[in-house]
Amino acid sequence: FWFTKVQDGEPVDLQTDSQYTGRVTYSSKSKDCTLTITNVGNSDSAVYKFRFITNHQDGSYTGDPGVTLSLTDLHVKVGTSRYSSWADLTCVSSCTLPPHSSYIWFKNGEKIPRKTSSTYSDYFEYADSYSCALQEHQDFPSPPVALILNKHAPKLPSVSVSPSAEIVENSTVTLTCSSDANPAANYTWYKKNGNPDFQPLSKGPELVFSSVQSSDSGEFYCAAENDLGRRTSEHFISDLYFTLTEKLKQMFSPPDAPKLPSVSVSPSAEIVEGSSVTLTCSSDANPAANYTWFKEDEDSPTASGQIFTISNFSADHSGRYYCEAQNTRGRHNSTLHLLVVAGKLLTFTCTHTHRHTHTHTHTHTHTHTHTHTHTHTHTHTHTHSQL
Repeated sequence: FWFTKVQDGEPVDLQTDSQYTGRVTYSSKSKDCTLTITNVGNSDSAVYKFRFITNHQDGSYTGDPGVTLSLTDLHVKVGTSRYSSWADLTCVSSCTLPPHSSYIWFKNGEKIPRKTSSTYSDYFEYADSYSCALQEHQDFPSPPVALILNKHAPKLPSVSVSPSAEIVENSTVTLTCSSDANPAANYTWYKKNGNPDFQPLSKGPELVFSSVQSSDSGEFYCAAENDLGRRTSEHFISDLYFTLTEKLKQMFSPPDAPKLPSVSVSPSAEIVEGSSVTLTCSSDANPAANYTWFKEDEDSPTASGQIFTISNFSADHSGRYYCEAQNTRGRHNSTLHLLVVAGKLLTFTCTHTHRHTHTHTHTHTHTHTHTHTHTHTHTHTHTHSQL
């Protein structure tokens, strides 16, 4: 039999040693002293000796010096790169393993699928632990290794606002702060109010206004910090400064009827017959205005929307157009804009409105008629006709 221990002066058969229970077998062949140990681990490192006993009184013999078995468990070697969260993990053994051996990798004790190579390279999260094992011996993994990657202080935080579109009073508005940091950063929100102590407004990456009001208007910023040191007020140099003031001012500006709309025409040069013409109407209004287009002396609207496009422009489209801007507070019409095909009759009219009306008409006969009409209703009407 084989033994590694001596108890009360007598060798202890491995088959009766609790450390080897179920893992030791002896060869059943004559004159064969082969010992087989399964599921070998680091604790099996020892000097193994063979002892045989005969039927003679002094016929007991022990093979000296025995066989020394040295084992080294698998272990994970960590190699970091210049990237903050990138690492190369290698499952290392001092033993010579069969070629093309398959491995198993574990993350925090859980098996990682489809990772069978002795190396494992990836972007890793801070504080996760990894271990490896041979495919045939997954019950004997290496000791777990906690990754200590390159640490760095939080980088300049960024803030996102949700919703990013128009904010409605009493709605929910969320500001989210994020920063590249290792280990992960903790976040604190502040509102600038002239207090030199900068009392925290909220902790956590999100600052939520569940029912936003005009009183919430102000300047906000977030601070990001990790275990590299606590950031104090004089170190807010890397904190993001975020201003809601302008957005909230727009949101809570007093309702107002549309101001005098302005109209732009494209192309602004001569209009060629068959070409496309686009008119754009805009007006300062709160709430935002809706737009309708009209052609002079026609009762029905020509088009609706801020942009009015006439495709394949012809003489039939010639005329004076204006847009109407309307909201819940009122409406306002633009001045008239003349559209004609190049080479046709050209008339330009401008209209303003005042009170008092008087008309001056000057007629010059040189194949050319020049007519001025001043209507001091602030309806300044200048009409030039050329043939």
